[in-house]
Formats: sequence, C-alpha cells, structure tokens
Amino acid sequence: MPDRIHNVVKYASLAASFAVVLTLTPAGAAGQTPAAGQSAGADATVFELDAVVATAARLDEARLSIQPSLGASVYTFSPEALRTIPQGENAPLNQILLQAPGVAQDSFGQVHIRGDHANVQFRINGVQLPEGLSVFGQALQTRFANSMSLLTGALPAQYGFQTAGVLDIQTKTGITNPGLAYSIYGGGFGWLQPSVEYGGRNGAVDWYVSGDYLQNNRGIENPASTFNALHDATRQLHGFAYLSGVLDPDTRVSMIGGAFDGRFQIPNNPGQVPQLGLNVNGLSTFNSSALNENQSESTQFGILSLQKRIDLNNWGDINLQASAFVRNSALGFAPDSLGDLLFNGVTPYARRSNLAEGAQIDASWRINDSHTLRFGLLGQLERTAYNTTSFVLPVDDAGAQTSAVPFGIVDNGSKFGWLGGLYLQDEWRIAPTLTLNYGLRADAVNQYTNEGQISPRVNIVWKPLEGTVFHAGYSRYFVPPPFELVSPTSVALFVNTTAAPSVTQDSIVKAERSNYFDVGFSQVVMPHLTVNLDGYYKQAVNLLDEGQFGAPIILTAFNYANANVGGATFSIAYDDGPLSVYANAAYSRALGTNIVSAQFNFAPDELAYIAQHYIHLDHDQTWTGSGGAAYTFNMGTKYRTKVSIDAVAQSGLRASTDNVPNGASLPAYATFNASVVQKLDLGLEQAAELRFDVLNLGDAIYEIRDGTGVGVGASQYGLRRTFLAGLSQRF
Repeated sequence: MPDRIHNVVKYASLAASFAVVLTLTPAGAAGQTPAAGQSAGADATVFELDAVVATAARLDEARLSIQPSLGASVYTFSPEALRTIPQGENAPLNQILLQAPGVAQDSFGQVHIRGDHANVQFRINGVQLPEGLSVFGQALQTRFANSMSLLTGALPAQYGFQTAGVLDIQTKTGITNPGLAYSIYGGGFGWLQPSVEYGGRNGAVDWYVSGDYLQNNRGIENPASTFNALHDATRQLHGFAYLSGVLDPDTRVSMIGGAFDGRFQIPNNPGQVPQLGLNVNGLSTFNSSALNENQSESTQFGILSLQKRIDLNNWGDINLQASAFVRNSALGFAPDSLGDLLFNGVTPYARRSNLAEGAQIDASWRINDSHTLRFGLLGQLERTAYNTTSFVLPVDDAGAQTSAVPFGIVDNGSKFGWLGGLYLQDEWRIAPTLTLNYGLRADAVNQYTNEGQISPRVNIVWKPLEGTVFHAGYSRYFVPPPFELVSPTSVALFVNTTAAPSVTQDSIVKAERSNYFDVGFSQVVMPHLTVNLDGYYKQAVNLLDEGQFGAPIILTAFNYANANVGGATFSIAYDDGPLSVYANAAYSRALGTNIVSAQFNFAPDELAYIAQHYIHLDHDQTWTGSGGAAYTFNMGTKYRTKVSIDAVAQSGLRASTDNVPNGASLPAYATFNASVVQKLDLGLEQAAELRFDVLNLGDAIYEIRDGTGVGVGASQYGLRRTFLAGLSQRF
C-alpha cells in the first residue's frame, strides 16, 4: 500500500510540474522571458511580469495568514539575520536555532527546546514534514531558507504532533533570489564546502535550486578533549529544488524536493581497555584507537502544493493550501567486527528505513472583521523496517563464556502505521485591542500504539498600549512516539549470550499527553528596541524521551510515566541601520519519574530508583543564553564590510552520580564565534563576497556529554577553535 501511494505522489508531482510548464511557458518562445506588457502567446494566460511578482507576493502573504502564531512565542530569523550569523548560509540549522531563547545544545547536532528532548516540527512553506532518521546530518539546510520562524509555547490548534517548537522555513524562490551563485568555503579540520544556487523565472513560472558538498574531519563530536579527533571524517551532499507556477491571480501550484546523503566515521576514544573479559577466537585485547565503526544516513523528501484563494463575495474569502508529501529516510551502522564484540559483547550490523507519505490541507476563512475561521487536516501513512544481524558469544546461566567463536542472531521486522489529525479554530477579535483564538484538535495514531485524543487550545492576546502585547494560553498536547525510532527487540533471542539484557521487560512506547500553560509579554521600549519575557509549565503523562543504547548511534524512544517541565525565557533585541544587537536567556527545569516502556535498555537499579523518585531528564539544562552583535561599515556602498559576533552559554547537561541517575550537572561553558564579511567589486554586475569566520574564538574546551546519564552513550566534546574562509559570487 505505501509503495503505491509513494508512486502516485511521485508521478503526480512530475505530471503537475510538466503541466505547469506547458501551460505557462509562452507558446513558441520556450526559454525566453517576455518583456513587461508583452503578450505571452494567444493560447496562454497573459501576465505582466510586475503583476506576476505582485501576485506571488500576495499569495505568500495569504499562505502565512493560513498559519496563525497568535498567542505563541515567535522568534524570527530574517534574510539579513541568516546572512549575518557567523558561517552565514553555511551554518547548520542547529547552530542557527541556538541563537533563539530556550534552545539548549546537545551532541550529534541535536537541540532541546524548552526542556523537551526532540519533538520539533519542521515546516517548509507551511507544509509539515514527517520526522526522519538522520542523527548527525541535517537534511534541511540554511542555504535554501529565505527566512525562518521558531514558534514555541501554547500553540494554536493548527499545530499538532511535534509541539516543543515549530520551525517554519520560507524558501527562496526564483523571484527572491534570481541568478546564479557559486561559493567555495573551507579551512581547518580539512573543511571543504563548495555550493551552488540558481534561481530564475520564465513568465509565470519561477524556480530555485541549490546544492552543496561538505567534507571535514569533525563530522561528530570528539569523545576526547584533544584538539584533533581520531577517525572522524564525514562526506555529505545536500540538494534542494523549488518550482512554482502562477495559474491565475488566485491560484499557484508549487513543487519542492530535497535530498541528503551522509557518510560518517564514528570517532575513537584512545586508551580504552575492554572490561568484559571476553575471548574472541583467542583474542581478548583491542586498541580502542583502531576501532573502525561507520554510519550512513540518507533522506529524500518531496512536496506538491496547490494554493487557492476563493472569493465568497459578501461572505468574505477563503485562502487554502492543499499538499501531498513524501519522505524517505534510511540509516545504516557498520561496526568493527572484533572491537565491538570485545568492548560491548555484541557486534551489530544495523539498518533502519522509513517511508512516510500523506496529505495536508489548511484553510482560513475571514468571515468578517471580528472572526477568522481556520480549519484543516493532516493524514500520514508510514512504513518502518529494521534489519539487525548481531554477532555475540554464548554464555551459560551464570554468565560465563562457553565458546570463543561468535555466532549471528538475525532480528528483522517491519511495521505499517498511520496517524491523522484535524482541527477547527476561530480567531475572534473581541475589541481592537483584545483577540481570542480558540479551537479543538482531534488526533489519532495507529502504529505500535493505538491511541487518540481531542485537545482544546485557547490563547488570548491583549494590546493595552502601543508597543505593548500581553498573551496567555493553554494547549492540550498529544505527541505520538516517533515511529521510525520504535523497533521492539526480540529480547528472548539474546538469552544466554553476551548481549543478554539484565531486564527483559519491553513495554510498548506510548503517546505523550500533556497540559501546557504559557504567559508572557512583549514591549517596544523605544524605537528599534524590543524586550520579551515568557513563562511556561508543562505537566505530562508518558513523557517521551530518547536515548542511545549500544554501539549504533540510533536513538530509541521510551516514556516516563509522569513529568513536569517549566521555565522562563527572556530576549532583547535592537536593530537600527548598521547596528544590530540581541541577547537571550532562559531557565528550565525538567523532571520525570518511572520509566514505563523499552525497559530492557536500562539497568535494574536504575529502573528501581527512577520508579520511586523524580529525576532530572538527561537533556535538562538549567540555564541557557545566547547573544550577538553586528555592525556594517560603509553601508549602502559596493564595498561594505560587516563584522559580527555571537555567543552561546550553557550551564551543562546532566550526568549520573554513583547514587542518582542524572544527579549532577556538567560544567558550564561559553563559546564565541566571529565573522567578517567584505563586499568586493570584481568588475562584474554584482559584487563578490569574501568572508572569514572563527568558530570557538577562545578555543574553549567543553564537554557536552561525559558518557553517563540515562540513555547517554559516549562522551562528546565541542568543536575546538576553527578558522574558515569563503568566497562567493552571484551572476
């Protein structure tokens, strides 16, 4: 069933794009752009180019109006902000997000928003993408983003499933970014990152494509505090394409496609000695510096959308976007055949894959000046497969090894499932200064777990004075477990082997249900200076968390029976002319008790303690901070120079003590990145751009993880001081 649907989406996308080009390309003038006011052909829709640009801009605004942020906390990265941050468009998404309030850094490129482990929703032009399997590589790139907004807090009813934060990416188009651009970027740690972009328009059709290649010797965080890591090379490819056609002043069809492929060496921690006392074919020792573990990741996604404005005359108008989407991802782990067995008691060759496809419809109906009704639905079909061959050694009932010859255990499986949600909400403007947004969501999931929930949402926004905004909201959340990260292990297969777990219980991972409260205000203190303060509290049942268990760096989901998460965020920003300055600070406290699923991954004493006590979640970070400043010299000239600096400060993630899981906090740290970007006039129509970046300016040695904690694998240290430079030219 999923394969047939996948093919329907794929071929429908191709057919639609072909139809758009045939319909909108001027007859007899393929590849030519008519001048303003010139006819595009007797049988084709006639547009003036200025009218096409205006229509596209109006449809962009209409699409944004479908997605309300009323009552939520919104942090926006403008096009200028994305170019200003050190590394610019070469910066990975997680580094961008760290500049938002309440975002904490973790290993493997992960971030935590407001005390949640993951649970981040990614949208491209309003379309929600299914989750994927990528751990190290990020399938979505900053390069193709024209702007981004991070929504957090008590979200309106439109936003379901992943609710810790919603990252909404508005893509570049052939209208916003016309022309051809090349860039070469690189520097320390063998860093090389060439990229290309191309945008254009032919009549009412516009397109944008981008691609980049990345290689360096710091693909994953170093498990040791040394400057250079052992066995840590990565090779990554990213590609993105956007195609859009305006059919008439009220209709647009668009296609989006993207792909990522990454190869990663798992870095080694020198000086480690096998502690299990095993013998494999006469060998009992191994040099940890010589381990050869590797992981591969790939993701492909596609979106086909129809955007339509429907005029209801005296009954207002409806703005609608209907989309079909598909996402395929795969992850493979290749162990060291001898080393993994001696160090861990198992050598797992593991592969997971996940195919998700579905449809999303969102609409807004502005009935009158007082009421705007929004409604929509999302349905998703998903198939996940896991294939693992584990080489182990036999042991007796007392755990003593009985043979030095390893043998393989095959544990394969697959599962088909679905999830769906629909919502209805009303934005009621009670008074010019007072707005109430209220609605309901109905969500259901039938995967490893079969559950559903009806969730009320309500937000109120009050603007008592010019520049002053108060908001308060409540949201009932229903978060299904990440289907691609749930793969029930046949624990019985590993009895009397070196991979036998101490705990054999493996309860199914459940959906998280929570009550979320949020209150805050925003104040324009003076022109160009704004401050924001926000407080939140979440009470959760079956709170979802994820951990790394064993050698493959594949995250596994599990539940805490009860949890409480709360905190506050503060931000201040000034932006005027050549100078921009911002600073963020956040406090968070996340506690959970009683692990009630996937229990075989944990030690018996760990489970027993957590069953009787609330503990800090492993990703709980008490304080986070970020900030930055940028100044442009010679602004408004072809030779302008922009200097910027940003900083991230973290109080430290959790580590376990001898007596308490996650009972300690790692040392606090702060890092600074700096950048200089110089425009150059090389005699071409557009100026070239030369940039120089320094990451971790002070060469701080800081530990993100120390290898202890609930669901934590190896230790990881942050990137040391790195010098990078690049040159780009647009034609």
